[in-house]
Amino acid sequence: MNGEILVTREGPVATVTLSNPVKLNALTVAMWREFTAALQQLSGDDSLRCVVLRGAGTEAFAAGADIAEFATVRNSRAQGRAYHRELVHGALRAVGECRHPTVAMIHGACAGGGLELACQCDLRIAGHSARFGVPINRLGFAIAYDELAALLPLVGRAVALEILVEGRVWGAEEAQAKGLLTRLVPDPELAAETQATVRRICDGAPLVARWHKQFIRRLAPQPAALSEAEIDANFDYFDTEDYRIGYDAFMRKTRPRFTGR
Repeated sequence: MNGEILVTREGPVATVTLSNPVKLNALTVAMWREFTAALQQLSGDDSLRCVVLRGAGTEAFAAGADIAEFATVRNSRAQGRAYHRELVHGALRAVGECRHPTVAMIHGACAGGGLELACQCDLRIAGHSARFGVPINRLGFAIAYDELAALLPLVGRAVALEILVEGRVWGAEEAQAKGLLTRLVPDPELAAETQATVRRICDGAPLVARWHKQFIRRLAPQPAALSEAEIDANFDYFDTEDYRIGYDAFMRKTRPRFTGR
Protein backbone atom coordinates (compact mmCIF):
# COMPACT_ATOMS: atom_id res chain seq x y z
CA MET A 1 0.00 0.00 0.00
CA ASN A 2 1.51 3.31 -1.12
CA GLY A 3 -0.97 5.57 0.62
CA GLU A 4 -4.40 6.81 -0.34
CA ILE A 5 -6.96 9.53 0.26
CA LEU A 6 -10.14 8.27 1.89
CA VAL A 7 -13.38 10.27 1.69
CA THR A 8 -16.32 9.37 3.90
CA ARG A 9 -19.65 11.11 4.22
CA GLU A 10 -22.08 11.42 7.14
CA GLY A 11 -25.01 13.67 6.30
CA PRO A 12 -23.74 17.17 5.44
CA VAL A 13 -20.20 16.41 6.68
CA ALA A 14 -17.38 14.92 4.60
CA THR A 15 -14.20 13.59 6.20
CA VAL A 16 -11.03 13.45 4.10
CA THR A 17 -8.39 11.15 5.58
CA LEU A 18 -4.72 11.21 4.61
CA SER A 19 -3.82 7.53 4.84
CA ASN A 20 -0.22 6.35 4.66
CA PRO A 21 0.23 5.19 8.25
CA VAL A 22 3.51 3.30 7.76
CA LYS A 23 5.10 6.68 6.87
CA LEU A 24 3.17 8.89 9.31
CA ASN A 25 0.69 9.72 6.54
CA ALA A 26 3.36 11.33 4.34
CA LEU A 27 1.85 12.30 1.00
CA THR A 28 2.96 10.57 -2.18
CA VAL A 29 2.59 12.07 -5.65
CA ALA A 30 -0.56 10.03 -6.16
CA MET A 31 -1.97 11.23 -2.83
CA TRP A 32 -1.36 14.91 -3.68
CA ARG A 33 -3.32 14.41 -6.90
CA GLU A 34 -6.11 12.40 -5.27
CA PHE A 35 -6.42 14.96 -2.49
CA THR A 36 -6.79 17.87 -4.92
CA ALA A 37 -9.44 16.04 -6.94
CA ALA A 38 -11.36 15.07 -3.79
CA LEU A 39 -11.43 18.62 -2.38
CA GLN A 40 -12.46 20.13 -5.69
CA GLN A 41 -15.33 17.66 -5.98
CA LEU A 42 -16.46 18.29 -2.40
CA SER A 43 -16.33 22.05 -2.88
CA GLY A 44 -18.88 21.77 -5.69
CA ASP A 45 -21.33 19.73 -3.60
CA ASP A 46 -24.03 22.12 -2.35
CA SER A 47 -25.43 19.51 0.05
CA LEU A 48 -22.27 19.71 2.18
CA ARG A 49 -21.86 22.05 5.15
CA CYS A 50 -18.41 21.11 6.46
CA VAL A 51 -15.25 19.22 5.46
CA VAL A 52 -12.97 17.63 8.09
CA LEU A 53 -9.32 16.86 7.29
CA ARG A 54 -7.44 14.30 9.36
CA GLY A 55 -4.72 11.70 9.22
CA ALA A 56 -5.30 7.96 9.49
CA GLY A 57 -4.85 6.64 13.02
CA THR A 58 -3.56 8.76 15.88
CA GLU A 59 0.19 8.91 15.22
CA ALA A 60 0.10 11.72 12.67
CA PHE A 61 -1.97 14.22 10.75
CA ALA A 62 0.69 14.15 8.03
CA ALA A 63 4.47 14.26 8.27
CA GLY A 64 4.76 16.14 4.95
CA ALA A 65 5.71 14.80 1.55
CA ASP A 66 7.08 11.29 1.03
CA ILE A 67 10.77 12.21 0.74
CA ALA A 68 11.70 8.70 -0.43
CA GLU A 69 10.02 9.57 -3.75
CA PHE A 70 12.18 12.65 -4.33
CA ALA A 71 14.97 10.72 -6.07
CA THR A 72 12.64 9.89 -8.96
CA VAL A 73 9.90 12.55 -9.00
CA ARG A 74 11.66 15.65 -7.64
CA ASN A 75 15.32 15.30 -8.57
CA SER A 76 15.91 18.34 -10.78
CA ARG A 77 14.91 21.98 -11.01
CA ALA A 78 12.24 21.16 -13.63
CA GLN A 79 10.83 18.28 -11.58
CA GLY A 80 10.95 20.33 -8.38
CA ARG A 81 9.14 23.23 -9.96
CA ALA A 82 6.39 20.95 -11.27
CA TYR A 83 6.14 19.07 -7.97
CA HIS A 84 5.64 22.20 -5.88
CA ARG A 85 3.88 24.52 -8.33
CA GLU A 86 1.43 21.89 -9.56
CA LEU A 87 1.06 19.08 -7.03
CA VAL A 88 1.54 20.75 -3.67
CA HIS A 89 0.17 24.17 -4.57
CA GLY A 90 -2.80 22.52 -6.28
CA ALA A 91 -3.67 20.73 -3.04
CA LEU A 92 -3.21 23.84 -0.89
CA ARG A 93 -5.32 25.90 -3.25
CA ALA A 94 -8.06 23.25 -3.23
CA VAL A 95 -8.31 23.54 0.57
CA GLY A 96 -8.03 27.32 0.65
CA GLU A 97 -10.67 27.78 -2.05
CA CYS A 98 -13.09 25.14 -0.75
CA ARG A 99 -16.51 26.81 -0.50
CA HIS A 100 -17.43 24.95 2.68
CA PRO A 101 -15.90 25.46 6.15
CA THR A 102 -12.89 23.21 6.67
CA VAL A 103 -11.67 21.82 10.00
CA ALA A 104 -8.29 20.13 10.57
CA MET A 105 -8.33 17.48 13.30
CA ILE A 106 -4.71 17.05 14.35
CA HIS A 107 -3.10 14.11 16.15
CA GLY A 108 0.65 13.63 16.35
CA ALA A 109 3.04 14.80 13.65
CA CYS A 110 1.88 17.74 11.53
CA ALA A 111 4.94 18.84 9.59
CA GLY A 112 6.04 20.20 6.23
CA GLY A 113 3.28 19.83 3.67
CA GLY A 114 0.99 18.45 6.36
CA LEU A 115 1.31 21.67 8.34
CA GLU A 116 0.74 23.69 5.17
CA LEU A 117 -2.50 21.81 4.50
CA ALA A 118 -3.65 22.38 8.08
CA CYS A 119 -2.85 26.09 7.76
CA GLN A 120 -5.17 26.32 4.78
CA CYS A 121 -8.10 25.02 6.84
CA ASP A 122 -10.48 27.49 8.44
CA LEU A 123 -10.14 25.90 11.89
CA ARG A 124 -7.41 23.75 13.46
CA ILE A 125 -8.21 21.61 16.50
CA ALA A 126 -5.34 19.62 18.00
CA GLY A 127 -4.70 17.13 20.74
CA HIS A 128 -1.78 17.57 23.14
CA SER A 129 0.19 14.92 21.22
CA ALA A 130 0.41 17.15 18.14
CA ARG A 131 3.88 18.25 16.96
CA PHE A 132 4.57 20.92 14.38
CA GLY A 133 7.44 22.11 12.22
CA VAL A 134 8.94 22.57 8.76
CA PRO A 135 12.50 21.23 9.25
CA ILE A 136 13.50 21.43 5.59
CA ASN A 137 16.67 23.39 6.40
CA ARG A 138 18.10 19.99 7.40
CA LEU A 139 17.36 18.74 3.89
CA GLY A 140 19.06 21.63 2.14
CA PHE A 141 16.02 23.00 0.32
CA ALA A 142 13.83 26.07 0.60
CA ILE A 143 10.09 26.37 0.98
CA ALA A 144 8.25 27.19 -2.25
CA TYR A 145 6.64 30.61 -2.51
CA ASP A 146 3.15 29.11 -2.84
CA GLU A 147 3.64 27.10 0.33
CA LEU A 148 5.03 30.07 2.26
CA ALA A 149 1.94 31.99 1.17
CA ALA A 150 -0.15 29.34 2.96
CA LEU A 151 1.84 29.68 6.18
CA LEU A 152 2.77 33.35 6.46
CA PRO A 153 -0.70 34.97 6.75
CA LEU A 154 -1.59 32.67 9.62
CA VAL A 155 1.54 32.83 11.78
CA GLY A 156 3.09 36.17 10.75
CA ARG A 157 6.63 37.16 9.81
CA ALA A 158 8.36 36.49 13.14
CA VAL A 159 6.96 33.00 13.64
CA ALA A 160 7.43 32.07 9.96
CA LEU A 161 11.11 33.00 10.23
CA GLU A 162 11.46 30.98 13.42
CA ILE A 163 9.82 27.95 11.83
CA LEU A 164 11.93 28.03 8.68
CA VAL A 165 15.32 29.35 9.81
CA GLU A 166 15.55 27.35 13.04
CA GLY A 167 13.84 24.24 11.69
CA ARG A 168 12.71 23.16 15.14
CA VAL A 169 9.80 20.81 15.80
CA TRP A 170 7.58 22.04 18.63
CA GLY A 171 4.64 20.86 20.68
CA ALA A 172 0.95 21.65 20.73
CA GLU A 173 1.06 24.05 23.66
CA GLU A 174 3.63 26.21 21.90
CA ALA A 175 1.62 26.06 18.69
CA GLN A 176 -1.40 27.33 20.60
CA ALA A 177 0.63 30.15 22.13
CA LYS A 178 1.85 31.17 18.66
CA GLY A 179 -1.72 31.44 17.40
CA LEU A 180 -1.45 28.48 15.06
CA LEU A 181 -4.31 26.53 16.61
CA THR A 182 -7.99 27.35 17.01
CA ARG A 183 -8.34 25.03 19.98
CA LEU A 184 -6.17 22.62 21.99
CA VAL A 185 -7.68 19.72 23.93
CA PRO A 186 -6.52 16.48 25.58
CA ASP A 187 -6.13 13.70 23.02
CA PRO A 188 -9.07 11.63 24.35
CA GLU A 189 -11.34 14.65 23.79
CA LEU A 190 -10.15 15.51 20.27
CA ALA A 191 -12.76 13.56 18.34
CA ALA A 192 -15.61 14.83 20.52
CA GLU A 193 -14.43 18.45 20.32
CA THR A 194 -14.09 18.20 16.55
CA GLN A 195 -17.59 16.74 16.30
CA ALA A 196 -19.00 19.52 18.49
CA THR A 197 -17.28 22.14 16.33
CA VAL A 198 -18.64 20.57 13.15
CA ARG A 199 -22.11 20.45 14.67
CA ARG A 200 -22.01 24.17 15.45
CA ILE A 201 -20.94 24.88 11.87
CA CYS A 202 -23.69 22.67 10.46
CA ASP A 203 -26.32 24.33 12.67
CA GLY A 204 -25.54 27.65 11.00
CA ALA A 205 -26.80 28.83 7.63
CA PRO A 206 -24.62 27.19 4.96
CA LEU A 207 -24.90 30.06 2.48
CA VAL A 208 -23.79 32.49 5.18
CA ALA A 209 -20.73 30.36 5.96
CA ARG A 210 -19.77 30.35 2.27
CA TRP A 211 -20.29 34.11 2.01
CA HIS A 212 -18.16 34.74 5.10
CA LYS A 213 -15.32 32.71 3.57
CA GLN A 214 -15.69 34.65 0.32
CA PHE A 215 -15.69 38.02 2.12
CA ILE A 216 -12.58 37.20 4.15
CA ARG A 217 -10.68 36.03 1.07
CA ARG A 218 -11.66 39.26 -0.69
CA LEU A 219 -10.38 41.47 2.13
CA ALA A 220 -7.21 39.50 2.84
CA PRO A 221 -4.21 41.38 1.42
CA GLN A 222 -2.73 39.76 -1.66
CA PRO A 223 0.99 40.10 -2.50
CA ALA A 224 2.12 41.32 -5.88
CA ALA A 225 2.31 38.59 -8.48
CA LEU A 226 5.64 36.78 -8.66
CA SER A 227 7.73 37.10 -11.80
CA GLU A 228 8.87 34.03 -13.69
CA ALA A 229 12.45 34.86 -12.68
CA GLU A 230 11.50 34.89 -9.00
CA ILE A 231 9.65 31.59 -9.31
CA ASP A 232 12.61 30.00 -11.09
CA ALA A 233 15.06 31.31 -8.48
CA ASN A 234 12.93 29.66 -5.79
CA PHE A 235 14.40 26.34 -6.99
CA ASP A 236 18.10 27.33 -7.16
CA TYR A 237 18.81 24.91 -4.31
CA PHE A 238 18.67 22.01 -6.78
CA ASP A 239 22.06 23.22 -8.06
CA THR A 240 23.73 23.16 -4.63
CA GLU A 241 25.86 20.54 -2.91
CA ASP A 242 23.91 21.13 0.29
CA TYR A 243 20.70 19.78 -1.22
CA ARG A 244 22.43 16.50 -2.15
CA ILE A 245 24.10 16.34 1.26
CA GLY A 246 20.81 16.93 3.08
CA TYR A 247 18.84 14.42 1.02
CA ASP A 248 21.50 11.70 1.32
CA ALA A 249 21.75 12.23 5.08
CA PHE A 250 17.97 11.96 5.46
CA MET A 251 17.80 8.71 3.53
CA ARG A 252 20.76 7.26 5.46
CA LYS A 253 19.44 8.58 8.78
CA THR A 254 22.69 10.42 9.49
CA ARG A 255 23.41 14.03 10.42
CA PRO A 256 24.09 16.28 7.43
CA ARG A 257 27.30 18.30 7.29
CA PHE A 258 26.47 21.24 5.06
CA THR A 259 29.19 23.12 3.20
CA GLY A 260 27.34 26.25 2.12
CA ARG A 261 27.92 25.47 -1.56
